[in-house]
Order: sequence, then structure tokens, then C-alpha cells
Amino acid sequence: MNLRKHAAVTVAALALGLSAAPVASAVAADAPTKAPCATQQTQLDRAEAKLDALTAKLAAKQAKVREAKGAVKAADAAKEKRSAKATLALAKEKKANVKKAKKAQVQRVAHAQARLDKCTAAHPAAPAA
Repeated sequence: MNLRKHAAVTVAALALGLSAAPVASAVAADAPTKAPCATQQTQLDRAEAKLDALTAKLAAKQAKVREAKGAVKAADAAKEKRSAKATLALAKEKKANVKKAKKAQVQRVAHAQARLDKCTAAHPAAPAA
């Protein structure tokens, strides 16, 4: 009895799988074809968005450095001055890290733009997006 149930389930699963296969292929056939340079455009858009985020982050880090410099100048006691200098050093280090990341991202944007330009040159009939 148990063998019959397993056989029935297997046959039903195969029948459903075979009947769903033509539907899946029909849906795939109706799907519009992807633009020739869509991948390159997506990469460029993501790289530019990341660059914008890094630019904003760098501006914030620069503000922190300015603020820390002001705290060093305003410090009265030696202990306050040491603490302010340590904060300034940390702020400068974080700013340098973000600046380095931004420089790398600028290169990524340039390379992504070059890939997109190469692709659009290879597919001149494609509409410009």
C-alpha cells in the first residue's frame, strides 16, 4: 500500500512538472529581449551612486576634521589638548580612508563608462538610454 502511494505521488509530480514546462517556456518567449548594453548601464549607475555616497561621506569627514581642529585650538588644559589631538588624528585617518575609497571609486566609474561607451559603439542601432 505504501509503495502505491509513493508511485502515485511520483506520477502526479511528473505530470504537473511536464504540464508546467510549456507554460514556463511560453512566458520566457514572451519576455522582452534585454537591451544590448543594459548590464553596462546598470554597472555605471551603481558605480555613480556609490561615488555620490562616498562624496557625501567625505564631506562629512572633512567637517569632522575642521571641528576637531577647532577643538584643539579651544582646548585649555593639557589633558583636553591631548584628547583633542587624538580625536583630530583619528578624524584625519578616517578622512584619508574615505578619500582613498573615493579615488578608487572614481576609477571604477571611469572604467564602467568606458565599458558602456565600447558597448554602445558596438551596437550603434540600439536606442540611447
